[in-house]
Amino acid sequence: MLQQYTKEFRYNIKLATPVILGMLGHTLVAFVDNVMVGQLGTAELAAVSLGNSFMFIAMSLGIGFSTAITPLVAEADGEENVLKGKSSFKHGLFLCTVLGLALFFMVFFAKPLMHIMNQPPEVVELAMPYLTLVAASLVPLIIFQAFKQCSDGLSMTKYPMYATILANVVNVVLNYIFIFGKFGAPQLGVVGAAIGTLASRVVMLFYLWYLMSRHYKSREYVTHIKLFKLTGSMLKKLLNIGFPSALQMFFEVAIFTAAIWLSGILGKNPQAANQIALNLSSMTFMVAMGFSVAAMIRVGNQKGMKRFRELRRIAYSIFFLTTLLATFFALVFFLFRTELPKLYLEFDDPTDIADTLEVWTIASKLMFIAAIFQISDALQVVALGTLRGMQDVKIPTFITFVAYWLIGFPVSYYLGMHTEYGSSGIWIGLLAGLTASGIMLFVRFEILSNRLITD
Repeated sequence: MLQQYTKEFRYNIKLATPVILGMLGHTLVAFVDNVMVGQLGTAELAAVSLGNSFMFIAMSLGIGFSTAITPLVAEADGEENVLKGKSSFKHGLFLCTVLGLALFFMVFFAKPLMHIMNQPPEVVELAMPYLTLVAASLVPLIIFQAFKQCSDGLSMTKYPMYATILANVVNVVLNYIFIFGKFGAPQLGVVGAAIGTLASRVVMLFYLWYLMSRHYKSREYVTHIKLFKLTGSMLKKLLNIGFPSALQMFFEVAIFTAAIWLSGILGKNPQAANQIALNLSSMTFMVAMGFSVAAMIRVGNQKGMKRFRELRRIAYSIFFLTTLLATFFALVFFLFRTELPKLYLEFDDPTDIADTLEVWTIASKLMFIAAIFQISDALQVVALGTLRGMQDVKIPTFITFVAYWLIGFPVSYYLGMHTEYGSSGIWIGLLAGLTASGIMLFVRFEILSNRLITD
């Protein structure tokens, strides 16, 4: 019985692994920033956390919208219709370029909000110049996402991974040079981390385009693009899929961002602890995200070929595999909940030791809660991938809103702000939202996949 699902594991892993490594690359940029900046002090770490909270919201909209390209290209690839696939990509690239510019201006002009968010003043002062440069990196990042989603839709998941690896190397080197002032460069601290992030994302974009332009399968998609020769029907189709997809990711990312802001109200140490737990959780989430993309690609292919029983079987195999991996991550988080936060902290500085110990204590408690929600987080993101592959986006958008903002956020706010649970209460709310989302999205997939088979 299980063999019909486990026999798909190898191909699912082959398809998902490059996506996972590529997504981890984005998270690794934040990880490197956090580890290096964490050596400067807890205020600097909290500043990066606050600045990135604005970025998370903007990135969620851009990356979420770009996912509309993948199922359309995957469906066209299943139909062996290159013209249809290129049209989907071209229109998606245009919309992602416009959106990248819009998000940059949105974040840039939103910076003054930090002054009225009841955040620690020393943290806001450090976060302002950091956010300016990181906001500029949104433009190349969202354009990169358009190319990435096209590459994923063609089942060419390795190329975005290669581009992300190169970007990470650039980021680490430039971070080291500009954060700490090495090789004659000025010591810029938090701003140095922003310079590394911006440069790495520019390199990432151009290298992916270069790789895709060299491959026979993708060359026609990314060369001789008449970007401003557009049709209303295709723009409408992409907007109908992309806008709800952007909202789905926004609703999830926004509740984690709200957790950052709520932690900031509690103080700089809870905020720094929240950033540590969030960064570690993001890494395991990217594994599930990789399988979500694999589900989107494979379900989109099967939909294009109208093989609906296979669509359901393949989706189940990805659900099964992801649950096994999520269980493993949960055990790692639980067993090493006190050790993992130490990667981010400097215990040798006697002047900052009291703050450091408080951050470590809070972060260790948050890791316990993060361990619990590994499975529900994996379930909900893979369910979203399968539904996007079926081009079902409107009802899932409503589901994610209800789960995160009518269930998760009220719990986070009440337990975090009005009980002794504090930071742990905020994360209990995250657990509630993710679990509700996972259950409802899986039920939605069950209903739709059964309907396709019986119709």
